[in-house]
Amino acid sequence: MEPYENSNLSGQPENPQQPQQPEQPSQPEQSQKPRQTVVLNQTSKKGSMPGWAKGLIIFGIIVVCVVLLTVGCNRVVSNVTGSLTTGSTDEVVTDFGYDYIGTLYIDGTIDEYGTDTYNHQYLLNAIDAMMTDSNNKGMILFVNTPGGSVYASDELYLKIKEYQETTGRPVYSAMQSQATSGGYYISASCDKIIANRNCWTGSIGVTMGTLMDISELLENLGIKTNTITSGANKAMGSSYEAMTEEQREIFQSLIDEAYDQFVSIVADGRDMSEKEVRKIADGRIYTAKQAMDNGLIDAIGTLEDAVLDMQSEYGLQDCAVEDFIPESKTDFSDLLGIVSEQNPISGLSDAALIEELVALNGTFRVSYIASVKK
Repeated sequence: MEPYENSNLSGQPENPQQPQQPEQPSQPEQSQKPRQTVVLNQTSKKGSMPGWAKGLIIFGIIVVCVVLLTVGCNRVVSNVTGSLTTGSTDEVVTDFGYDYIGTLYIDGTIDEYGTDTYNHQYLLNAIDAMMTDSNNKGMILFVNTPGGSVYASDELYLKIKEYQETTGRPVYSAMQSQATSGGYYISASCDKIIANRNCWTGSIGVTMGTLMDISELLENLGIKTNTITSGANKAMGSSYEAMTEEQREIFQSLIDEAYDQFVSIVADGRDMSEKEVRKIADGRIYTAKQAMDNGLIDAIGTLEDAVLDMQSEYGLQDCAVEDFIPESKTDFSDLLGIVSEQNPISGLSDAALIEELVALNGTFRVSYIASVKK
């Protein structure tokens, strides 16, 4: 904005031809300044409010904005998916009316309860839908996961095997950035495994995570605990007591059985002996080239390469490719940015730190998952 020229700071219009009025020194001070002061005082009395009230109004506005944002996001999701109900995320329709190869997206940690990108029930339903659809001619697994729970990994593996045995149609695994542990477990039975050249795979093994013993810390702080159980091993894995040798053996037996199952599946799927599998199944992660050298994959390539190979190998050149992608799950805390993975226990008092450690060690799972995530 251009500054005004010839501006008159007094606010009076300039007119050089109009005679000047005699100066009255007392008038400007009594008629101008006092009048302004009175107006300001009246405004502050009538329009003022306590600070807490202003804060409450601001908070209310923020809440309304967040609610509107949430509703707006849900409506966008509704427009894309057709529904906001939880059950709708599991529904799969394959009424395409033409022959197709289905690409099943297995993305994120494999878990029977689901994660933000992984919907276990949807994947099972999608395989069932393709299994009973005569227009479906094959299936490609888009695998991008560090693995997950033993139960969910095996359930998905068994459903893939059921598809193969029931239909006789080909199944490929197209490994992406990471297809470790449970990700390799579900791929083992595939007719062909193709890994991206930058893929991490392998990590054939089982973990129960880390069990923390804070009994000495509690003792040093003068804290005594009492655990009431029906047997000596009922509370095994507790943070409050040192693990006994018997309990360690019990835990190890759980791990060993799950590991034997993993080895057996790899041996069967890759046409290897269990002895050969155990040599390379020490939990380590392999690059695509290393996996190729060890017989864990068949080729290095992209998802597109996997599609072209299946079309050429099985005479499916005229088949379309249809993607089966579970809906992402976004909750209210995600929208607010409340959940943070960065150093959740920093800055806590000793008591709060102990509480957090106990909470972190409250449960544990036997998992086919890589501890390192790409």
